Amino acid sequence: MEWWKKAVVYQIYPRSFMDSDGDGIGDLQGIISKLDYLKELGVDVLWLSPIYDSPNDDNGYDIRDYRKIMQEFGTMDDFDRMLDGIHERGMRLVMDLVVNHTSDEHRWFTERPDYYIWKGQPNNWRSFFSGSAWQFDETRQQYYLHLFSRKQPDLNWENEELRHEVYKMMRWWLDKGVDGFRMDVINMISKDQSFPDGIDGDGTPHFFNGPRVHEFLQEMNKNVLSDYDIVTVGEMPGAGTEDAKLYTGPGRNELNMIFTFEHMNLDQGPGGKWELQPLRLTDLKENLEKWQVELYGNGWNSLYWNNHDQPRIVSRFGNDGEYRKQSAKMLATCLHFLQGTPYIYQGEELGMTNVAFASIDEYRDIETLNMYKEKRAQGMQHENLMEAIHAKGRDNARTPMQWDASENAGFTKGNPWIPVNPNYPEINAGNREETDSVFRYYQKLIALRKEVEVITEGDFKLLFREDEEVFAYTRQTADEQLTVYCNFSATPRELPVPKGCVLIGNYPPQENQGAVQLRPYEALCFFDGNKNGGMDRGKDGENG
Repeated sequence: MEWWKKAVVYQIYPRSFMDSDGDGIGDLQGIISKLDYLKELGVDVLWLSPIYDSPNDDNGYDIRDYRKIMQEFGTMDDFDRMLDGIHERGMRLVMDLVVNHTSDEHRWFTERPDYYIWKGQPNNWRSFFSGSAWQFDETRQQYYLHLFSRKQPDLNWENEELRHEVYKMMRWWLDKGVDGFRMDVINMISKDQSFPDGIDGDGTPHFFNGPRVHEFLQEMNKNVLSDYDIVTVGEMPGAGTEDAKLYTGPGRNELNMIFTFEHMNLDQGPGGKWELQPLRLTDLKENLEKWQVELYGNGWNSLYWNNHDQPRIVSRFGNDGEYRKQSAKMLATCLHFLQGTPYIYQGEELGMTNVAFASIDEYRDIETLNMYKEKRAQGMQHENLMEAIHAKGRDNARTPMQWDASENAGFTKGNPWIPVNPNYPEINAGNREETDSVFRYYQKLIALRKEVEVITEGDFKLLFREDEEVFAYTRQTADEQLTVYCNFSATPRELPVPKGCVLIGNYPPQENQGAVQLRPYEALCFFDGNKNGGMDRGKDGENG
């Protein structure tokens, strides 16, 4: 079995992880100082958001030089030390690969304009960061395409020379010893070359999963990926299960897995992410069932609730007040027993929550700030916009990691680049040894993935399909069965007792005679099987 199928990935957002030099910005030396913490958690792979040289218009996703380290983060020597430290602890490193676009300060932009997309007249496509996706360039007297910030011109993947420059750069990093790539918006690299207008400026039908994307990824695989024992995951907004089968299917020679966005869009209205609507649990169950069933044997799932672009899941689908710990553990249980490779985002293992800054001036995210400015100009109320930002803004994930109860949560001795969530005295890594800590629960879930075969291999069956409060399912092989019960509500529930012993749960054990009494936000996993994988552990149940 490929090593990444049993692995658990931990995403680090370097700017917010740990600052070693007091400038208020996380850095590579800071990461080095916390490698033992990550080893203690038990994760196998660290994925770093971009650390390359960048003017930081979009927090490093605008790359100026792919072979240099951003000055704020350190040096290439720091990187080499970090990589050695990761490998010495038996972990691996995945780099963020951003090749849909570069910074407009990349030397290619002036030296090789043919590496970018230019038009004499723009179409009506809108940028994901508000406004037109086209910017007029005085020097060339033409418009260039930027699907994101105007400082992030899109690369022209139709240009064969450009593609081979990208492949050369990828090999350079892999030869240094990195263990894979998370590929930023990689399903946008192929654009419909007729560049038609989009309905209401929506160009996505013409560049999501574009006409040559599979050809390009197969070429990349042949030229680079197939020569290394690595893991690849593609960030792919707008990709469904049929697309995923093509991107990740055995024998397709493209990528190992993709990030889907479908389950992350279920709590928004037709107007997009800023139009808030409550999650219907039946919608979430139906969506995750589809991905579990359709990719079984035909591809591989990546499993996530959180990342640097998403609000904190315990505030989003859980209860970040009275039942914060219980709901953080319940959500983790629900995700980690699915088939696929789980991704943990920094602070998720502590149950970190969303933040509600009072002023728009405390926010740093370009998407949030552009949206606020645009909507205010259209007459939308400040209070309504702030409510949406508090719920969905990307800075919810980007507040500094909460290490301890000291000033600035132990993240920096300086002035942090973005304010710390004020709840850090209660929620921090210093509390991880408490018997009921969220951290200890994540440790157990990670360990179980190594021990219990059915978690990796079993099929998926949804239970109680119409239930709006309980997410329950089974995972089954010929020898083993898991039954997972997750209460997504504060309402106590009674469910039938399944086969097997309690493997793990997020409350102290109780007798389940005749029926399982699920407490608020309770998660219970039952194991039944002939093999030893987890049986001994399950005799008396685990709690956290």
